[in-house]
Amino acid sequence: MKVKIMNRDSNIYTILYASVMVVLVAVVLAFTSQSLKSFQKENEENDKRRQILRSIKVQVPANEAKAKFNELIEDAFLVDEEGIKTEGNAFALDVVEAFEQHTYPVFVARIDGQIKYIMALSGAGLWGPLWGYVSVNDDRNTIYGADFSHAGETPGLGAEIVLPTFGGQFAGKHIFVNNEFKSVAIVKPGKSVGGQDYVDGISGGTITSQGVNKMIFDSLHGYVGFLTSQNQ
Repeated sequence: MKVKIMNRDSNIYTILYASVMVVLVAVVLAFTSQSLKSFQKENEENDKRRQILRSIKVQVPANEAKAKFNELIEDAFLVDEEGIKTEGNAFALDVVEAFEQHTYPVFVARIDGQIKYIMALSGAGLWGPLWGYVSVNDDRNTIYGADFSHAGETPGLGAEIVLPTFGGQFAGKHIFVNNEFKSVAIVKPGKSVGGQDYVDGISGGTITSQGVNKMIFDSLHGYVGFLTSQNQ
């Protein structure tokens, strides 16, 4: 019996061939994406761990982040605007989502025998989202460390908020002045502001600096209940 072979120059062959290739490529891409999903999630979580650790002045490579995080972070929880613990996973919950629900992630670390409280920050810069973490001493007022990140600020200008030279300025600054919430202001280099602690902004990155200033004020304002609840 003679087998009829499809003409490879025909339109039907071309359509069938293209359809089969599209399906095969889609299957391969879907399989690859699913296979890499767990690795991507782990990388995202380790990046978050490293940011939290940097806010308490601990620098570690990605492959050591989980172990160091588990070693230094003694507790993690969410608080409401009154400072009362509420249900939820402080690490897994997206910060923006948490803030929208009026809940605020808190991480408790122990550094050289001293308790540090780490709080999340979320805001907007010139070109996209800003975020970060600020840690305070057990007086819940004096800043111990700070770390900031961004999605797309201008290299050499606003993007410099990620540098330790910027975040390092916050150490020793106070969130409250005479028991009144003030936050920490960001001012143009060489300028000053009365009535609250302040740090120098990024030269040439005015809008980003303003975004960080607003982010710190708005984010920490949600933590006032927590910061004052055990100091009354």
